[in-house]
Amino acid sequence: MRTRIPVYVHAEDPISEAGLEATLKSRPEVILVDEDDIDDSSVVIEAVENLDEAALRTLRSLSRKGCRRIVLVIGSLDESGLLPVIEVGVCAVVRRTEATAPRLAQLIVSAAAGEGTLPPDLLGRLLQQVGHLQRQVLDPMDLRPAGLTDRETKILKLIADGYDTRKIATRLCYSERTVKNVLHDITNRFQLKNRSQAVAYALREGLI
Repeated sequence: MRTRIPVYVHAEDPISEAGLEATLKSRPEVILVDEDDIDDSSVVIEAVENLDEAALRTLRSLSRKGCRRIVLVIGSLDESGLLPVIEVGVCAVVRRTEATAPRLAQLIVSAAAGEGTLPPDLLGRLLQQVGHLQRQVLDPMDLRPAGLTDRETKILKLIADGYDTRKIATRLCYSERTVKNVLHDITNRFQLKNRSQAVAYALREGLI
């Protein structure tokens, strides 16, 4: 028998919260849990009308508790709110008018599997924003969205391939001091202990 997904429901008003709980209670994929029972496997349903400061505070609070699978049910969301909600751990967005029981269950299953879901029009706008960020902010600084420069990426890839500092310097035409300085910057920025952790982190996050 498939394990049911623990889901915590929260809304900015009690009527919406009760309605969502009633909608999900009979779903075989879901088991409703209290706030105190949230753990790493839980999916959180957060329902708001608009993305105002109060809603962002609630989302940040959930994020600080370790919630990384948040499904946001919202009345309206414009493109200016896309990056902020993603930054605080929202992995799926659905408009209230589309939040049927089957749709919510589908989003919960996807969120539990680590997948992200946005309405098609919002996804297009998000891609435009990321492209703008890349062109206007990151490119002039030689940075990628992940926060690594091309040089840092090349060095980490060579370390992952088994090259030592001297061979990396020779292959990339850098001094050994430059290679060491780059690695030092990476480990400090991501709070890692050594080059092995740096490579492991980059591989895990899909940066190289």
